[in-house]
Amino acid sequence: MKFENGAPAGGDIAAHFRRSADTLTRAADDPDLHMTVGRIVDAIVQALRAGKKLLIAGNGGSAADAQHIAGEFVSRFCFDRGPLPAIALTTDTSLLTAIGNDYGFDQVFERQVRGIGTRGDVFLAISTSGRSPNVLTALRAAREMGIVTIGFTGASGGSMGDLCDICLQAPSDETPQIQQIHIVAYHAVCGEVEKAMFGKTSAVRS
Repeated sequence: MKFENGAPAGGDIAAHFRRSADTLTRAADDPDLHMTVGRIVDAIVQALRAGKKLLIAGNGGSAADAQHIAGEFVSRFCFDRGPLPAIALTTDTSLLTAIGNDYGFDQVFERQVRGIGTRGDVFLAISTSGRSPNVLTALRAAREMGIVTIGFTGASGGSMGDLCDICLQAPSDETPQIQQIHIVAYHAVCGEVEKAMFGKTSAVRS
């Protein structure tokens, strides 16, 4: 296999898969990471049982992840059941552009957290670097409001750790590998929350 310029691609592709497998193995063998996922599950279940909701935000690929997670909660993950209240703060273009235009991009999530968040909700903030200004601003607002703050980031953690009640740090500083661990962790969280809230499991259906 070659690129158009003649440079071989096969070795690079294999190396990418090896890095991915190595990162997954580190996560699979990390009991502290597993405990963190369990704490996240407990926090979300406690909030949902109290009639609260999950708010989720991130930029770029993490924005897509926010929408993915909301879809799993509101629709279903492993089996048919009632909807769970989750809102991705990344989807309303009119709202995002209004806030960005009037207050600046750093406020696009913070204004939403203040507008629709209530004490006891959970805010799940996603930033592979841990340094996204709009995510950090929203985390500060959530803490002021008594909202439980959960972070998903990379090994370095950036500034997120100090702003989160629970922070999951993927064992990598490479964005693609961090995102890979995040999606596996999200699925673990979705499955365990669903099981806790509805008391059964089933094979995942597409």
